[in-house]
Order: sequence, then C-alpha cells, then structure tokens
Amino acid sequence: MNGPDLLNEHVGVLKSRMGTFYPGSHVIYRGQNLHEDLKDMDWLALYLFGITGRRFSQAQLRLMSAIWSYTSYPDVRLWNNRVAALAGSTRSTGTLGMAAALAVSEASIYGGPPMLRAVEFFSRCRAQLAQGESLDNCIREELAKHRNIGGYGRPLVNSDERIQPLLILAAELSLDNGAFLKLAIDVEDKLLHGRWRMRMNYAALVAALGLDLGLNSQELYLFVFPVFLAGMPPGYIEAGSRPEGTLYPLPCDHILYDGQAERTWPKSKSNRGL
Repeated sequence: MNGPDLLNEHVGVLKSRMGTFYPGSHVIYRGQNLHEDLKDMDWLALYLFGITGRRFSQAQLRLMSAIWSYTSYPDVRLWNNRVAALAGSTRSTGTLGMAAALAVSEASIYGGPPMLRAVEFFSRCRAQLAQGESLDNCIREELAKHRNIGGYGRPLVNSDERIQPLLILAAELSLDNGAFLKLAIDVEDKLLHGRWRMRMNYAALVAALGLDLGLNSQELYLFVFPVFLAGMPPGYIEAGSRPEGTLYPLPCDHILYDGQAERTWPKSKSNRGL
C-alpha cells in the first residue's frame, strides 16, 4: 500500500511503540513507566535506553560517559565551538548558539560521518576476515575505494591525545578485550608499519568500542550526537562577557582581494534627476 491509501490509513491516528504522555497521570517510555520503572536511571542511562531499548552496566555507562567528556574541549578555535562563541559575542541566545554549534559538528571529514565509515569498514573487514581474507587486502581495498580509511589519520598532527586515556579507562573497566577494538588496533599497526603512516583517531576508537558494546551504526550515531556539547558553553559564556562583536573581528585590510579596483556604480534610472 502506498500513495493516498497509505496516508489515509494514518489520518487522525498516531501509533507509537516508543512512548505516550498521559497528562496528569503518567508517561510511558519504551514500554516502561518513566516515573516508576525508570525513576532511578540517570540521564545517560535513560538516553541510551531511549536509543537502544537496553540497559547497560555501570562500567559500560562509565566508559560511554568518558567518550563524551574526553572530547569536550572549551577552545573556540575549534570550528563548532566557534559557532557557539560567536552566538555569545553577538548576543544570540544560548539555545540557538548550542543548537547551531551541534548542527555544524558533523561533516564528511569530522563528527559522526567518519565514525560511521569506521563502523562500516570494521564490520565489512571482520566479515571478510571470517571468510579467509587477509587484513592487508581489506585495507588495500578500502584505500583503493576511498583513498583513506574512516577513523585513521588526523589533520595537523598524526596523533590523538584522547586515545590513551580512553584505552586506559577501558582496561580499568575490563572493556578492552572486544573483537572490534582488537581489529582497530591491528589496522593501526598495519598502517603504521606500511607506507601509509596513519594512526587511529578518536572516531575509530569510539566506533570499535561502540560495536563491542553491541551498538549498531544508527544507535552509535545517535549516542555520539552530543559528544562535543560540554565544550561549547564555556566559549559562549566567555564571549558573552566581553564587548559585543569583539570575537574574531576582521579588519578590511586583512582581506586579500584581487578583483576589480574600486569603481563608481552608475545611478539607477529611478534615481536620476533626484
């Protein structure tokens, strides 16, 4: 069924398996009473329950919380934090500033998409290895197709200061022995000892840990959505405490222009004779 018939079937009806609000009575959240069955969940646990429908152990939640906090940098030189800070400098609202900053936190080379590419690569590579393929062939195929591997290499510097702290925590929590994490490290070893010289970055590590925790690509994507959020409010607040419009002012003589020289525009017909 499609077209008008499909639309007519849904006129005046909203069916949901996810939840329902009964004003003055209760709220159902994925089949559970929010204020009774889920009342002891903290925000992260509830957020993940909403995404996956599953409950996670305290160790798993600690690791996933660290994935967020370890990449929350309060530096307004970073592209997304700059948007939040510019919102503060122009006296926009915090909600608009944070929302805009989160919206620009993903692109083909940063944010969620590179992590999803790492998820796809790890999943495909593991399946190929199970069929007898070599890891070298998996890597060569990926490089031949995309010219890079999602989650490996980094602009400016070929290292990532977030990797070791998160690996150390994963080991402390006994969450460092998953098959995908081992694969991610093996790929890095191949890349470093080959001619590519690329190290694993945060996207690959988060992808591997997420897969080992049982998250699929959509669940992992939604989980990392607010991953940069905690680094944004400090820049917004600081920029808002300074004179308005003084964040990154750009004098005209700092702009390199090689177009036509200054010229006089002819008056429009409507202005002639005034």
